[in-house]
Amino acid sequence: QVQLVESGGGSVQAGGSLILSCAASGRTFRGYAMAWFRQAPGKERECVARITWSGGNPYYADSVKGRFTISRDNAKNTVYLQMNSLKPEDTAVYYCAAQNSVISNYDYWGQGTQVTVSS
Repeated sequence: QVQLVESGGGSVQAGGSLILSCAASGRTFRGYAMAWFRQAPGKERECVARITWSGGNPYYADSVKGRFTISRDNAKNTVYLQMNSLKPEDTAVYYCAAQNSVISNYDYWGQGTQVTVSS
C-alpha cells in the first residue's frame, strides 16, 4: 500500500519557522518528482514547491520564494519543506504529492498536515 505521510505541522507565531516532512512508503519512488501543495479555507489548492528526483532547479510559488526550501533524501524516501519567516497567510493544510511524469497528474497524495500562523 502506497503511503505519503506528512508530519511537522503545528501552530507558530508570525516570523517563526517549521519543517514539514513527508515519508513515502509502499513502492519505489525512484524518478518521481515530489511537491508540496497547500489549501487554505475557501481557497484553491496551490503548489508551493516542487523538486525533481535529482533535486535540481526546484520550483517555488512566488508567495514563498526566499522563505521556503524544499529538499529530499532519496535514501530515506522523504521530502522536506523548510518554512521560515512564516506569515498568517501561510496558514493552510499542507499536502505532499508524488508525480511520476511531468505530463501526468500527481499520482499519490498525503493526508495533509495543518499549519497555523498567528499574528
